[in-house]
Amino acid sequence: MGLCHGKSAAVQEPAEEDETQVASGSAPPAAGGDDGVASPAKAPPTPKQAKFSFYLPSPLPPSSYKGSPANSNVASTPARKRPFPPPSPAKHIRALLARRHGSVKPNEASIPEGAEPDLGLDKSFGYSKHFATKYDLGREVGRGHFGYTCAAKAKKGELKGEDVAVKVIPKAKMTTAIAIEDVRREVTILSSLTGHSNLVQFYDAFEDEENVYVVMELCKGGELLDRILARGGKYSEEDAKVVIHQILSVASFCHLQGVVHRDLKPENFLFMTKDENSALKVIDFGLSDFVKPDERLNDIVGSAYYVAPEVLHRSYGTEADMWSIGVIAYILLCGSRPFWARTESGIFRAVLKADPNFDEIPWPTLSAEAKDFVRRLLNKDYRKRMTAAQALCHPWIRGTQEVKINLDMIIYRLMRAYISSSSLRKSALRALAKTLTVDQLFYLREQFTLLGPNKSGHISLQNMKTALMKNSSGAMNDSRIVDFVNSICNIPYGKFDFEEFAASAISVYQMEGLETWEQHAQQAYELFDKEGNRPIVIEELASELGLGPSVPLHVVLQDWIKHPDGKLSFLGFTKLLHGVSSRTIPKV
Repeated sequence: MGLCHGKSAAVQEPAEEDETQVASGSAPPAAGGDDGVASPAKAPPTPKQAKFSFYLPSPLPPSSYKGSPANSNVASTPARKRPFPPPSPAKHIRALLARRHGSVKPNEASIPEGAEPDLGLDKSFGYSKHFATKYDLGREVGRGHFGYTCAAKAKKGELKGEDVAVKVIPKAKMTTAIAIEDVRREVTILSSLTGHSNLVQFYDAFEDEENVYVVMELCKGGELLDRILARGGKYSEEDAKVVIHQILSVASFCHLQGVVHRDLKPENFLFMTKDENSALKVIDFGLSDFVKPDERLNDIVGSAYYVAPEVLHRSYGTEADMWSIGVIAYILLCGSRPFWARTESGIFRAVLKADPNFDEIPWPTLSAEAKDFVRRLLNKDYRKRMTAAQALCHPWIRGTQEVKINLDMIIYRLMRAYISSSSLRKSALRALAKTLTVDQLFYLREQFTLLGPNKSGHISLQNMKTALMKNSSGAMNDSRIVDFVNSICNIPYGKFDFEEFAASAISVYQMEGLETWEQHAQQAYELFDKEGNRPIVIEELASELGLGPSVPLHVVLQDWIKHPDGKLSFLGFTKLLHGVSSRTIPKV
């Protein structure tokens, strides 16, 4: 489980020798997660528990770390002008952890938000209390920070005689209202997310005075981490594609439903069987949450090696999962983590400041498509990162296998912004869309087809709702995705042909993340200059962009207009593509 599922006891600083052991990678990897884990033949000796899950050692020998960006004196550790280390983001993490689970020492200052005492908490969930009559609980097969998982056998009902996995969550560990809500939300998400082959199947939830019991299908094939280790630390490109394809498929499904997992890592993916071609299942939704497309989450959760930069900045959405998938893809392809350090603070600094290393073996021998794929997921600017549906359309993934694409919620966000844009910005976006390559258009054509165009090749805003409801699950009610889409469908607007759809659904930020951005922008400006550009005065441009009277127009916008003919300059064109408002104009 992730960071927020640490031990309920107050956090202790680890002994120096423990940290050295983790850094050297000598400690064995974790035996399993909380959900649906198959039992190993013989459990290895249990290492001393690190205080957070992100202390899990790297699955590789120490020699693999030498190229880690975290070890670079230039990139990962800024030069200091004083003999004291920089402020540790881990201290803030510890405070959040204590607040979430009520693990504050008596002599420590209290944390005001959410740290309610155990007294008076309602730990009744309304689940059935007949677990013992329906299931025989067997051996423990996995343990996490907030619960443990056992194998069990159904005694009656539709599952009679079948083996299942039961996640047991002790109520004694639910010492805050936040912890109780986490459990309730996990069951809600598991029960409402249905219909995808790479999701662990939820059967039922029970409770008694001491525990909550979450019954799921039993995955007997072991963790993805175990398979990585069995292969000597890495996968071939072709085998990695098979794994990443399954991860992207289930991520795109969850994101469309408005669910962000927040703890994607190899330990949270299990194979159904020991077979080499077994299906992969995502587990452990204990840190997952609902997120509306136009909202951001702010609580810091996850596992440090896989946590996205924007999570540490406390403003994130489904893009954070895509960063984690990028880390997994990096590990699968080269066998080492892209961001590594001896301490949690060092890991966070590497995540925030360092760049992944693509120069050392085996990266020079891997395909350009593989490197581009990983780079576009590990972009520190979440706005430039691929979505799961876009990643499924990337040439590296779709080149060798049939890929089913899901609707992408970013299309809805971008179309809403396009509809409310000025006519000048729409012309600029149309010009940019005309520069897209065949590979870039593949994703847009897939999305357009999913929206169900009529015989004349047009879609309406109502098509967006109809297409969404065909792919909905119960989770959409909690994430309020439908409310968001209804707000778009109620806008009076005409129909879209594919050309206008492409203009409306193009992400300028993602285009800027491409190595070919300058060529796209220059070519688009030349088209715009011929077809859509026109003389414009500063006051009219300010009105087009919605700039208020407080903005010093002649100072800010003078370089955006060509003085000889009064038309938009190249700089003005690129700014217009973003739909610049007064909130993004720098103060002068």
